[in-house]
Order: sequence, then C-alpha cells, then structure tokens
Amino acid sequence: MATATENMIVGLDIGTSKVVAIVGQTTADGTMEIVGIGSQPSRGMKKGVVVDIEATVRSIQRAVEEAELMAGCHIHTVYAGIAGSHVRSLNSHGIVAIRDREVAQADIDRVIDAAQAVAIPADQKTLHVLPQEYVVDNQEGVREPIGMSGVRLEAKVHLVTCAVNAAQNIEKCVRRCNLEVDDIILEQLASAHAVLTEDERELGVCIVDIGGGTTDIAIFTEGAIRHTANIPIAGDQVTNDIAMALRTPKQHADEIKIKYACALTQLAGADETIKVPSVGDRPPRTLSRQNLAEVVEPRYDELFTLVQAEIRRSGYEDLIPGGIVLTGGSSKIEGAVDLAEEIFHMPVRLGSPQGISGLIDVVKNPIYSTAVGLLLYGQRMEKEGGSPRAQSGGGQVDWLERFKSWFKGNF
Repeated sequence: MATATENMIVGLDIGTSKVVAIVGQTTADGTMEIVGIGSQPSRGMKKGVVVDIEATVRSIQRAVEEAELMAGCHIHTVYAGIAGSHVRSLNSHGIVAIRDREVAQADIDRVIDAAQAVAIPADQKTLHVLPQEYVVDNQEGVREPIGMSGVRLEAKVHLVTCAVNAAQNIEKCVRRCNLEVDDIILEQLASAHAVLTEDERELGVCIVDIGGGTTDIAIFTEGAIRHTANIPIAGDQVTNDIAMALRTPKQHADEIKIKYACALTQLAGADETIKVPSVGDRPPRTLSRQNLAEVVEPRYDELFTLVQAEIRRSGYEDLIPGGIVLTGGSSKIEGAVDLAEEIFHMPVRLGSPQGISGLIDVVKNPIYSTAVGLLLYGQRMEKEGGSPRAQSGGGQVDWLERFKSWFKGNF
C-alpha cells in the first residue's frame, strides 16, 4: 500500500445513520479528485452527538479502512463534521482603529478578535468566526479590505459555537482510531461548500441538509453566511413512523423507506404494492405504496413547516430569491422537492456535490454532500494556510505527537 501524499485530504462525516470517509487529492489544475470512499452504518451516535464512544470508534475504523483500501493510501488526519442541537450561532461585529491609515492583515486579525469578544456560556466553545463583510469608515459591503485607506475598520461576522464536550467526544473517537483531527467543521457549512453555486450564494439561498438525526439549515445572502440552525427531526423519525405504522422491524422499515417511500401521496399509484416483512414468525404482508406515502407525508410536512418557521424567525425569508436547496440522505425520497415547493412557495432543488472529479458516479449523490464538503472546506483552508497541517508544513505527521494523541485518547 502506498503512503499518504502531501496533497491528500480526508473528510470524515460521522452521522447518526452512517459514517463516511472520503479521500481526495488536489490535482494540478486545483480541482478535487475523489480517489477513495468508505461508508459504514453508524453505531453510537444519536441526533448528531456521540452516545457510545466504543461503537462510534468501530464505525469510524471500518469506514476509514474501506477508504484506505480504495485510495491505496494510509490516512493520518481528517476533517471531521459536527452537528446537533448543542450548536448555537449569532451575528456579531467589532470595530478597531486602523493603525497606519491603510488596512493590513494585523488590523483584520484585531477586528475579528474584537468581533468574537462576546459572552458565551462556559460549556460552549467558538467553532467558527465567519466574516460577512467589512466596513472601512462609512463604506459598507467591503469583502477584501487589505490595502484600503481609512481610519476605522468594522467587521460583521457570523459566530458559531458548540458544546465543548460534544467536540471533545468527536476528537476522542477519531484519536482512538489513531488519527489526528485537522479541524472540526459545522456540517451544514461543509454541505454548502459542496452543493451551492456562487450565483445562489450571491442572490440568497437556504440550504436544508436532512440527515439521519438532525436537519441542518444555513442561509446565505450576498455571498456570506447569515444564519444557521438545526431541527431535531430527520430521517430516523420517518423510519420510526414506518416501523410503527406498518408493524415491521426498524431495519426493514429503513429499507422500505429507501426503496419505496414517497413524500407526496398523490405521486404514489394506488395500484403499486410493496411487501412488508412482519414481526416475529408472521408472514409478510402486501400493502399499497399509497398507504406508505400516507405515513411518510405528514412527517415531511411537519419538518418543512418547522424549517419555514425557522427561516421566518431569522428574518431572511424575503431575501432568498435563490430558493431552497435540499440535500442529505433523507432529501432523496420521491416527492420531497414537490412537497417542499408547495410549503415554501419558492423554487426548490435537490443539491448534489459538484466541482469535483474522480469517482463522480459514486459521490455525486446528496448522501455524500457533507463528506465532500468537508474535503472542499479542508482544501480551501490548506490553500489559505489556515489548517494545522498547512501551518506545520505539509502532510508529514509528527509521530511523537500522534502517539501522544493516541495515548490521550485511550487512557
């Protein structure tokens, strides 16, 4: 097996229903080539947070081994995603005086520090400080202030925080797999990198990432992120509804959901039938697909209504003419886009990863939006020199540091 090359990046999506590891390599023209993928059922996660460390570690190990085999490399570091109801966000701003009457990087660093100087609970830590725009004196809407003349610099930022222990548990699980964490990234931010176009971000758009345990929302206008939120309803609730209503074990309910579920009853034909396994020794039953849609539609209706309420609460409902982009594994079912258009009264599309090459046939699927987004986010950070790996001078891993991390994670 070959060793890892310096320009290999790994995205690790530790979700509630699955763990996905994707290996990518930056090509000479700067695009991301997908060279390996590993996907395993997730055990030990609930609504985006770790509830069983050993089970989560096993799922990560299997997914990483699968990705290593396909890519023909050893994985040492990963960009991991984070989600869950513990994630909070707010918009903040900071103001500083420009030292030499011309904005330098040091001024930007100071104004970003000033913008994130807000009181956050002791059990939360800052995950991202995302600049929205700068104001130089009275000139608003500045995106790149370096070199501009002025006396006062203001920064408007979107601040994302997460529970300290939730982030520590993810790091602990990854380190127990003898891996190092390059960075932890908000999952809907990663998904947005993979599926949104520049035009949509400029015009105003809302991405709705429907996963297994949570539905994550991010709103972009004028090229910057404005609002993030999550809703604790997603694919797992749909599976539970099917299991309860059709009286079938959960693993069969999940298969039925993936193969036959429809979010809009009128799209399911009355003459279409499905075989439903029963509980215990009872024989399987034949049911109409329309009956299944009658179980699924109310849950998606509830979910989209909650998303709509969140968008209204954010105050950006009238500022997203780009509409809604659905992504994530649970967004794929038939009728989800049609039902969403009925509820939101705006254009809705299904978002798949774009801007990549390599194993496109496999990863161009909403299921992999977060994992591919983690790769693309990591690529951008390394290009800008913001990742720990870039700052340490490439992909060479300090083996002593790795051993120390492994030791800390296991004892």
